[in-house]
Amino acid sequence: MKKKILVIDDEAGLTRMLKRGLEATGKYEVREVNLPAKALEAAREFKPDLMFLDVMMPDVDGGSVAAEFAETNDLKHVPIVFLTAAISQKEAGPTGTSIGTHTYLSKPVDLKNLIKCIEDHIGS
Repeated sequence: MKKKILVIDDEAGLTRMLKRGLEATGKYEVREVNLPAKALEAAREFKPDLMFLDVMMPDVDGGSVAAEFAETNDLKHVPIVFLTAAISQKEAGPTGTSIGTHTYLSKPVDLKNLIKCIEDHIGS
């Protein structure tokens, strides 16, 4: 059974690229959300196994979206990995760094490292 991955980022080009790359492995079903206001609704409907969430978006920051998920019974257990350009690849390392209870991956994200991050969080 394919793992469900939700990618929430205002950059449609990035979400499209991640969707194509992950789905090409045959192991993942990916849904993209480019409007943070639609993230909660999409997550409730899609029921992801893991979510990638951009930190800095125009209308709302990723931390606020994550807080909404944490207060939602059917989503609070779903791992969230933040995507950010604010931390360099060197600072984050190839498979991310943890800040608090969340993992942060540096943009631009390498597909191989993204898959490793998914496997570290929810298995293969």
